[in-house]
Amino acid sequence: MIVQVIQMVLPIILVLILGTQCRSRGWIRPEGLAGIKTVVSDICLPVVLFNAFFTAQYSAAVALVFAAVFLGFLLALLAGFALRKAASPHEKFFPLLLTSAEGGMLGYALYGVLMGEQSGFAAVDLGQTVFAYTVFLGTLSLTDGRKPSAKALAKNMATNKCCIGMAMGILLGVCGAGQWVLSGPAGGIVSQAISTVTAPTSALVLLIVGYELELNRKLLRPVAVTVVCRLLVMGVLLAAVSFLVFHLVPPDRSLQIALMILYALPAPFIIPLFADVGEEGKYISTTLSVHTLCTVLLFAAIAAYSLS
Repeated sequence: MIVQVIQMVLPIILVLILGTQCRSRGWIRPEGLAGIKTVVSDICLPVVLFNAFFTAQYSAAVALVFAAVFLGFLLALLAGFALRKAASPHEKFFPLLLTSAEGGMLGYALYGVLMGEQSGFAAVDLGQTVFAYTVFLGTLSLTDGRKPSAKALAKNMATNKCCIGMAMGILLGVCGAGQWVLSGPAGGIVSQAISTVTAPTSALVLLIVGYELELNRKLLRPVAVTVVCRLLVMGVLLAAVSFLVFHLVPPDRSLQIALMILYALPAPFIIPLFADVGEEGKYISTTLSVHTLCTVLLFAAIAAYSLS
């Protein structure tokens, strides 16, 4: 089993290291990284999300997981506000670093490495994605002193390519078009086309994460407090959501693993994209970097569990 875990985890570590080397040695310039990010965010991830929800099985269990995940992250946000003084003087963004998760850029990649396909992660990511583009972004806008509006949040979702891909996948999946197309004569062509586009996603995402890893020693105390608080809150959510879901629906190992990966992820990487973080940028990036390293360690434990 140890060899199998190493086979799953070592490639991830190597690609992360390759990403750090691409930055330190100048193999990829910042403008080149911006191009890679565009390919991932505007092409690969929308197709990944479309395929995940296009091929998903919709049921009452999926609705239950959606509600549990959404409510759980809402409670985590409230816990962040209650505990924000612990990270003083960085309490402004502390609540946002304690909730939601980087499902798009990291969750699907890790789940795909472990399970060999990415669609199974969609069941837990739906609640996270809706939360991220509604409550999370609404709260994030308050850090700039702006009042969040339903119109602005709706515009963000309507213009975000990942949200568009997810919405199209859900629409076609719910009406049964996904299973109809895949079981028909064109199913093989559609599957191959999607696989070709999504194949490099995991490697590119991990390369980007490695490139942007940043550890600032001066911030280690507040960062450590933030990461530990998030790990504790996510641990409670994993236990509570798992108990609720599997108390009402039959146990499902793939769903359990998806939940474990979801709650092992760092906070969304979109914080600097949608808010003026100012001097708090280093605290945010260092926190995300440290938690990403923790996620890799937790992934090793999840991989071992999946093989047990």
